[in-house]
Amino acid sequence: MTSNIVRFDKLRAMPFAQITNSYQAIGFLPTPTTPAPFTHAMRVLHFVNNTNGDMLISFDGTNDNVPLLAESFALYDLTSDEDFDERFRYVNGTQIYIKYITAPTAPADGAVYLVAVYGLGE
Repeated sequence: MTSNIVRFDKLRAMPFAQITNSYQAIGFLPTPTTPAPFTHAMRVLHFVNNTNGDMLISFDGTNDNVPLLAESFALYDLTSDEDFDERFRYVNGTQIYIKYITAPTAPADGAVYLVAVYGLGE
């Protein structure tokens, strides 16, 4: 079933002090190191890097998929143009992983955030 009603999933994040040079699963706050795979087919992913370290994002915990530069963001909108059968989505059950390229050192309250958007009923 497809939907034109937007829903935001619970915020996922990894505080800068917990990011290492090995991939770790991103989770929900307040326990960001507990894996939080998608429970819906996601339409939009918005990564926000509020640290001064360069990061890598992985969709399988092994392969480098998305660079996320210090103090930047990346937005991936798969549905700005409707696809014929509305199946072009991030798969339900996908876990997102993060590691640093350069270790973040500040700000002390920095984190990498993941905002995920899905359609009602999907």
